[in-house]
Amino acid sequence: MRYRSSTPILLAVSALVPLSAAAQDVMPWAPSALTAADYARAEQYLPQFTDPLVTGGVVRPTWLADGRFWYRSTAGTGEDYVLVDPARRTRTTASSPAGLGVAQPAPGARGRAESVSPDGRTAVFIREHNLWAREIATGRETQLTTDGVEDYGYATNNAGWTRSDAPVVAWSPDSRRVATFQHDGRGVSEMYLVHTGVGAPTLDAWKYPLPGDSVIFRISRVIIDLDGPRVVRLQMPPDPHRSTLCDHVVCRGAGWVDVEWTSDSRRLAFASVSRDHRDVTLRIADAETGVVRDILTESVPTYFESGNGRVNWRVLTASNEVIWFSERDDWGHLYLYDLRTGALKNRITSGSGNVMQILRIDEAARRIYFLGLGREEGRDPYFRHLYRVSFDGSGLTLLTPEDADHDVSLSPDGRFFVDNFSRPDVPVTSVLRNADGRLVLELERMDVSRLRATGWTPPIPFTVKARDGRTDLYGLMYRPSHFDSTKAYPIINNIYPGPQTGSVRSRSFTAARGDTRAIAELGFIVVQIDGMGTPGRSKRFHDAWYGNMGDNTLPDQVTGMQQLAERHAWIDIERAGIYGHSGGGNATAAAMFQYPDLFKVGVAQAGNHDNRIYEDDWAEKWQGLLVQNADGTTNYDNQANQLLAGNLKGKLLLAHGTLDSNVPPYSTLLVVNELIRHNKDFDLIMLPNRGHGFGNEPYMMRRRWDYFVKHLLGAEPPPEYRMGRLSTAP
Repeated sequence: MRYRSSTPILLAVSALVPLSAAAQDVMPWAPSALTAADYARAEQYLPQFTDPLVTGGVVRPTWLADGRFWYRSTAGTGEDYVLVDPARRTRTTASSPAGLGVAQPAPGARGRAESVSPDGRTAVFIREHNLWAREIATGRETQLTTDGVEDYGYATNNAGWTRSDAPVVAWSPDSRRVATFQHDGRGVSEMYLVHTGVGAPTLDAWKYPLPGDSVIFRISRVIIDLDGPRVVRLQMPPDPHRSTLCDHVVCRGAGWVDVEWTSDSRRLAFASVSRDHRDVTLRIADAETGVVRDILTESVPTYFESGNGRVNWRVLTASNEVIWFSERDDWGHLYLYDLRTGALKNRITSGSGNVMQILRIDEAARRIYFLGLGREEGRDPYFRHLYRVSFDGSGLTLLTPEDADHDVSLSPDGRFFVDNFSRPDVPVTSVLRNADGRLVLELERMDVSRLRATGWTPPIPFTVKARDGRTDLYGLMYRPSHFDSTKAYPIINNIYPGPQTGSVRSRSFTAARGDTRAIAELGFIVVQIDGMGTPGRSKRFHDAWYGNMGDNTLPDQVTGMQQLAERHAWIDIERAGIYGHSGGGNATAAAMFQYPDLFKVGVAQAGNHDNRIYEDDWAEKWQGLLVQNADGTTNYDNQANQLLAGNLKGKLLLAHGTLDSNVPPYSTLLVVNELIRHNKDFDLIMLPNRGHGFGNEPYMMRRRWDYFVKHLLGAEPPPEYRMGRLSTAP
């Protein structure tokens, strides 16, 4: 069943050049050279230059205890601060938060790797592998644990591919206890990187488990009572270092996941995940005794996930119930279980489309507010919408009616929410709604007139059919401001294959989207396609190439590009390129090796070209546990780019940072070694002392642009153009 609102807000549709049927008589766009002025014109479409030309639109509310909120507005000529009273439907503007009469939070200690209690009185931190507490008011320190040692310390934040000094803890609501673990890295393999400099090199060595290792990180769960202090060990074996959400127990933007205190601070609920991610058990521990009880277990043939961006299971203390998330029927839905018996009480959501994130649970009214995907027919299935549903599955209500992606912030009391809605080609409108979805106030409308004055044009959404000829795939296309439908332009695919995200990523409006629009300005058609194997759709869609990571969505990328070229004569499919970073670097090299007659030019940055030398969690989740066959082959051979390096025909630029602790540089060097063995010409940039995020450095960006201009467009780039010449946006 579909839902419509009686109070829609119309979107301001962009003025786009229509994608008409292609004319037959076209000439290749093939200038002999590009100038510094051409590069400068393209550079103005990078984020640092487009963002200042966009005003208004996105509202990031700071909610106050009395139900009001304030936010920073750039809708006017300068920067204003706006105080909104939802109950009175009023807006007050001032030049500073102080002018609104809003008290500013006292700044906390800066530079400290610590976690502060809910009551703000205590902070915990790691010292010499043990956990310590600090009274914030007095500075008095107390050692909480005493038996932590190297490679077996408390609250250690290390997943191999990422590390931090911040402690991994979960505070009880009453601030009397912390849940954490002893992180066991004993016997785990090590990673080594060497700093480049004058004199003796400096070695960086740390624990970094790999797929197939007999020993990986384990966590021995404990609860620490600050009164005493007293350490309570949970009565269970150590868990593998795994979560239901990401390839770490600490997930970006979500903190330590799969751990939740009951509201009375007496019990700790948590999910134990098997090494291969196929089995998950929800457990609950007594904080006083450490006794652990299993609540429910779910097993799947590929990998279990509990949500998209946030873990979606919740323990309801007052009613002794559990809200559980499962993709058991091919879609991500919510189920209600009895916390005492583990028995299923009822299904909460159903039908096509996914529950993405639970945002609020109203236990008194027995209602859930959640972001959902793909429930509205005829819309981009990646658009987020806010819904409300009762625990018994009744009363499912769409609260954000517009055909757009909705970025929502709920008030703490649940009475109101701020809704920023937009599309990739339609700027943001921000409104305030009540809990029933009714419009209270329009807050901001994004103004992109100054951006349009530069010649900027938005991306063009499109759909193509997947490899199966039936499934719709969604993507974005970028064209230059000087686009001429009588010319045929080379096509470049900007790829990120997943499996944890896709090439397009956010469906909200942003002006630049990396350097895709900028590269298009040089004289290319740039496309991003979310192929099968990426999240947000059905479980079957996401599992499309489980156990065959060498797929990299490439069959979908190829057929999608071919379909676009058949529609539009101004796409020159004979001049096709591809580029990407990290997983996109892996996919780029794979495309050059697997489809050498299609892809003529590729730029592969920081690629994890063989996941047997990448971190264990990532590969073992998506490829499965490493299996060695009697003939010496493995189930990981199908994803190893170096084994296909001999197929290279086109121009390939490989790049990697020498201090990349996420995807170590040896991954690219494996490919280099095989290219040399096969006597293949290629280009290589090793960036000294760079980590994983070098892709948008001016030098790397310029070299990427030059590579496509020279080898795909067939033009000479301006010699050694210095990125960053523009001091202000035009």
